[in-house]
Amino acid sequence: MTLRTRITLLTLALLAFSLLLIGGSVYGSLQFTLYENLRRELAETSLSAQQLIRERGDLSGLPLTIYGQALWVPFPNPTAGDILQGAAIPFAQSLALGNASLTLSERGLQEVLRSGGVYTQTILIRPDGSHVPLRVRAERLETEIAGIPQGKQLVILLIGKSTENIESTLADFARTYTATAVLVLIFGGLLAFRLVRQTLEPLEWVARKAEQVSDKPERLPEPEGRDEVASLVRSLNRMLARLESAWETQGRFLADASHELRTPVTAILGHISYLLRRTPVSEQQRESLEIIKREAERMQKLVGDLLELSKTGGSWKVQLGAVHLPTVLNEIVEEYSKSFEGQLSLEAPESLWVLGDPERLHQVFANLVSNAIKARASQVRLVALDLAERVVVRVEDNGEGIPKEHLPHLFERFYRVDKARDRERGGSGLGLAIVRSIVEAHGGTVWVESEPGQGSVFSLSLKKAQAPHPQLV
Repeated sequence: MTLRTRITLLTLALLAFSLLLIGGSVYGSLQFTLYENLRRELAETSLSAQQLIRERGDLSGLPLTIYGQALWVPFPNPTAGDILQGAAIPFAQSLALGNASLTLSERGLQEVLRSGGVYTQTILIRPDGSHVPLRVRAERLETEIAGIPQGKQLVILLIGKSTENIESTLADFARTYTATAVLVLIFGGLLAFRLVRQTLEPLEWVARKAEQVSDKPERLPEPEGRDEVASLVRSLNRMLARLESAWETQGRFLADASHELRTPVTAILGHISYLLRRTPVSEQQRESLEIIKREAERMQKLVGDLLELSKTGGSWKVQLGAVHLPTVLNEIVEEYSKSFEGQLSLEAPESLWVLGDPERLHQVFANLVSNAIKARASQVRLVALDLAERVVVRVEDNGEGIPKEHLPHLFERFYRVDKARDRERGGSGLGLAIVRSIVEAHGGTVWVESEPGQGSVFSLSLKKAQAPHPQLV
């Protein structure tokens, strides 16, 4: 997942959490306010109902939105069971109640008789079977009843009002807020993605420029301004300047060391050859001289490889043109077939042309075939594949193979899989590094596949070229 996507998703998550928190807070506050207003309204209506009972003995004067009912308990200390069994006589009700009646559960009646009042939720069932959710205030009163001269009587007063409007208001708010939140999330996500993209574009530009930097460090173009990106580019340029200085120092050292070492190594080989050809030596002396000659030749090859790398600092200058690939590969086969005791074969379409430098390509294939032979292969195959705009050449062998842990480092300079064995076979550890440098200079890539005991396959990809038109003489 890209950084841009992660930042956008994180922004959306924070926005969604904020909207959920705000929505929950507003919904809770609105719900509390509406029900608190209803509670106060029922309390005020209860006072009006008590006055109506004292003055008129009925509740017909209550508003039409209020459901009210009064129960007269003609004996003291009733229980909830007594009231539920009919010991309480309904004597007054509001006009809104009609033929219906208000009831409380046994627990609710017990709470009213014990504490004197309760505020609860109930459901009114109308004669037509419809249900009306109510919020009810129930009170236990000692009050006079108009028309009953015995003085204060025990009355259970129930005052309720429908909560349908409140629930409808809350549902409308929830739907509206949800739709609004979804739109905000959509537009917020698009805006966040665009802002993150604009913010990260300079960093992506820096990454692209850094990716285009070749093996030899080059300065990045510095953007205008004094923001963080410009500061980052300046820091990278300072680092690249130090790397460039170190690179140039390394190149000079390689060139100087190669030139200085070539003369004494050539002198050593010359004198050893003279001693072996022109002077009588014992068998032990000859054996020592042969060892010295072999090591000097290995050193000469190493010096040659170092000199090759130092010429261009590791980035090869090649003269690209249309190269007939089968011709180059045939030259390799003819060159190594004379000394190779195994089978060296070639499979390549005859009309296959690549964009390259024939001398450098010859050097690449020669290096790969030489390595295959050193790996004690008995069969080496050169296979060229025509893949639309690219050409892939595979050097396959059935040699010793390479352990998996060494594959990522094979093309590094001076890297050896088995140092003792490579030294014995005359390897310098620079051959594959040179191969990679030349292939990359051609705009291609090189990779390896190998398993111990099953051989190796070195593959390189090159740009395809059109066959040149024949020139008329």
